Amino acid sequence: MSQALYRKWRPARFDDVIGQEHITRTLQNSVIAGRVGHAYLFCGPRGTGKTTSARLLAKAVNCLHEDVAERPCNTCQICEAIRDGRFLDLIEIDAASNTGVDDIRDLREKVNFAPNQGRYKVYIIDEVHMLSTAAFNALLKTLEEPPAHVIFVLATTEEHKVPVTIKSRCQQFNFRLLTETEIIARLEWLAEQESLTVEREALALVARQGAGSLRDAESLLDQLVTIPGDTITVKRAQMVLGTAANEVISQLTDAWIAADGAKGLALIHQSLASGADARQFCRQMVAYLRQLLLLQAAGEMLAFEATAEQKQTMARQAQRVARPQLIEAVKLFSEAAMSASSNWQPQLPLELAFVELLPAQPMMAAAVTTPAAAPGQPLPAPAAPEPDVPANQDAPEERVETAVSPAKPAATGLLTLAHVQAQWSTMLDQVAQVNKNLPALLNMSKAVGLEGQTIILGFDYPIFKEKFTNSSGAAHIIGEAFSNLLGTNCAVRAVIASQYTVPVSEEDLTSLANELGGVVREE
Repeated sequence: MSQALYRKWRPARFDDVIGQEHITRTLQNSVIAGRVGHAYLFCGPRGTGKTTSARLLAKAVNCLHEDVAERPCNTCQICEAIRDGRFLDLIEIDAASNTGVDDIRDLREKVNFAPNQGRYKVYIIDEVHMLSTAAFNALLKTLEEPPAHVIFVLATTEEHKVPVTIKSRCQQFNFRLLTETEIIARLEWLAEQESLTVEREALALVARQGAGSLRDAESLLDQLVTIPGDTITVKRAQMVLGTAANEVISQLTDAWIAADGAKGLALIHQSLASGADARQFCRQMVAYLRQLLLLQAAGEMLAFEATAEQKQTMARQAQRVARPQLIEAVKLFSEAAMSASSNWQPQLPLELAFVELLPAQPMMAAAVTTPAAAPGQPLPAPAAPEPDVPANQDAPEERVETAVSPAKPAATGLLTLAHVQAQWSTMLDQVAQVNKNLPALLNMSKAVGLEGQTIILGFDYPIFKEKFTNSSGAAHIIGEAFSNLLGTNCAVRAVIASQYTVPVSEEDLTSLANELGGVVREE
């Protein structure tokens, strides 16, 4: 069985550790000067080199090389034993599995024994914040005054959970997240060592998905490797990692800024249909919008990873959107990313986040056929009902008919659901001329019934129904569109589809009574 890349190519010297020079240089100097501390606390995000640095420290203090500056040498007996996991004086403890006070009491008894092979016994306690309060208290005295042959290295990803009494007894080092450039350089080196052919854009994508964690990025690269000699393309990386193309993220941002709901939802659905993961999509949006926010705040002085063309596009977008809206967008997509994995419909949080960002501006409560206002002029007022015209007077000019010949249920029979469904797409086109955001919202609904001349729109989710109800003039615009297309006065009402029951009309009751023999029993 082959080893994972992050294990196979774990740094063997302090100089090999990426991005933590401020820590590795200090540790190496303390070894050279003979001033190694008795307890260290390594804090920082996952995959940034805490455990690796602890093992290198254990190597360095026990290395047999004559030149102290060359420790660890990776050639002596001790270094090879540590590399192969055979060194008895390096004890790694998982605090997540050994949280009790009895585990720490057992440790206190064993630290007094002399080392078996090396100069020092090194205890690495990983995720130390998981220890119980009693266990921390039991560790205090030993941690403050351990035997001269013992070194403690405590590692944690949640520094705030480590008691101050523990911190005060350790030398604390804070590991930082790596930059995208640093991760790409390391991945290129790994690809060269493994004889892998990887496109530069694919490496950049893996580095971004690593989110500052080198171990995560190396694991993702390992996931993309299929057969030796194969080329890892950006398309394969997107497919395997479930990410959307950068162009889609930029285009969705443009659609949001332009308040083009139809285009935005279409982009989302196309990306998800192509294999993009909804949670990854949300994360990409958060990262992109965060970059816009920083660019808006810092201007051209901000340095970030992007091509010249991408920087121009992002600068233009940052100028077109207000800062409060940008902050709200980051929050909404961040919340969507957290809930996408636990939702039974993973795409729903992504869709809701986008729809919530569409402006809830008052819609023009005018007939669909009302002419648009000239540039710089106020919108026309809603058309008043036409007065009855006596037969001996000239009738007012009729409104312009649509290109599609509408059905005329008033002349041919009662309005039916089939009439409404037949004119649905034409209605969307007419409504888009009045408010371009409304069709995107209507795509979340369907005509579920009729109550006389009232068309019932059923929404699958309450949030879309509420957004429709709260949109001023939405029902009026759709009713006018259907009235124009169907040749009869129509009204519109919104309901939640799963809660709606089609009412029984008097005609249906009469027909049922006739079928039952002309008698309908009264309750």
